[in-house]
Amino acid sequence: MRRFGSRPALLTSLLLTAALAVGCGGGSKSSSSGSGLEKKTVTVAALPVVDSAGLHVAVQQKLFQAEGLNVKLVPVAKSTDAVPALKNGQVDVIAGGNYVSFIQMYAQGALKIRIVSDAADSAPRFMAAMVAKDSPIKQPKDLEGKKIAVHIPNNIQSLTFNEVLKANNVDPSKVHYVQVLFPQMGAALQKHQIDVALTAEPFGTDMQRKLGARMVLDVGGAPVTDLPVSGYFSTESWVTKYPKTAAAFQRALEKGQQIASSDRKQVESVLPGYAHVDAQTASVLSLPGYASDINPARIQRLLDLMQTNGLLKSKIDAKSLIFSPSGK
Repeated sequence: MRRFGSRPALLTSLLLTAALAVGCGGGSKSSSSGSGLEKKTVTVAALPVVDSAGLHVAVQQKLFQAEGLNVKLVPVAKSTDAVPALKNGQVDVIAGGNYVSFIQMYAQGALKIRIVSDAADSAPRFMAAMVAKDSPIKQPKDLEGKKIAVHIPNNIQSLTFNEVLKANNVDPSKVHYVQVLFPQMGAALQKHQIDVALTAEPFGTDMQRKLGARMVLDVGGAPVTDLPVSGYFSTESWVTKYPKTAAAFQRALEKGQQIASSDRKQVESVLPGYAHVDAQTASVLSLPGYASDINPARIQRLLDLMQTNGLLKSKIDAKSLIFSPSGK
């Protein structure tokens, strides 16, 4: 099977030259209105996934403008491809990055991250194990010995899937993970290059509608419901250099998250524009949770689960990773 690896240098260059500037004009007044901000333009590398809906709702509702900010959105296929650009200051925030990969980079000393906001939390049917309509796989036990596609190896997908497998009396060591990017999973499934696509929305619903794919296991429900899946990441140096800007960005984003959490129609209205799904798909797909603030206890649950599963060598205090403005 073809490996869908990354080419960081090339993709970073393409990412920057393909940047889409989004002016966030209008909106309600805020307590800051941009007063005293160290910088007023924040460049965000964003994935075309449901996780990032809160960001796009905040743009649509002009919540960043209300904080005196202009947000420049830069499309990126895989969050880790944007890490070189984050390190050298070409982007300020990575949106929708999976927690596991970024926390591992932090633990390895490769990237001093700060979590600016939650993006998505696990919820029923948001992540799913999908098989072709003619697949002989009917139940969880049938997954043993099968080739399972994940977007990024050893990340939140395999971590949550392993927990769900164990809850269904399946030994996680008996499945074989291979890397296939989300947009390519449907074709790989159809060609029988993989047995199972471990996917997330909107890709799961799209596979069902267009290919007749079947869900054999809900990977977003118990025992991983409400587990933080993805977040918005910056660097320690950036939030230290631009604390007021980071705080303003966080305030606007958390308001966008709150709207996404409480008003599904707002999410449906932004998905076609950035996630490349039609309005009908947007109306039926399963949404994740959108936390409106960062709860250290929930992040700690993820960190402890990573350590238990061998993805972290030592314990990390969640509070050390979270950007918290002074006075908050």
